[in-house]
Amino acid sequence: QVQLVESGGGLVQAGGSLRLSCAASGRTFGSYAMGWFRQAPGKEREFVAAISSSGAIRDLPDSVKDRFTISRDNAKTTVYLQMISLKPEDTAVYYCAAGSSTRKVKTTPDYWGQGTQVTVSS
Repeated sequence: QVQLVESGGGLVQAGGSLRLSCAASGRTFGSYAMGWFRQAPGKEREFVAAISSSGAIRDLPDSVKDRFTISRDNAKTTVYLQMISLKPEDTAVYYCAAGSSTRKVKTTPDYWGQGTQVTVSS
């Protein structure tokens, strides 16, 4: 069982930056691929970023890859999402997820966090 707790969300002006953190419980963090998703009001949950268990492989969609960076610290059992040049359309609840592989975490994660709100004002 893995428990995920996101933090770092908040209100930021367009063009600003935020770093989200996701702290994971459990000794098996290093064996999980990790990911971030977001869900804006009235929209479906959207994949934002994934990182392999070792951190060697990172996957981000074209819509954010020039502005978002995913990283992890296995010693701290934490995964991060650094976001720069934020836009109002980035406003959403951001969720952390864990899966047994990068493909798994992108499609059907095994575990989800509760989410953290990011609001970008224009």
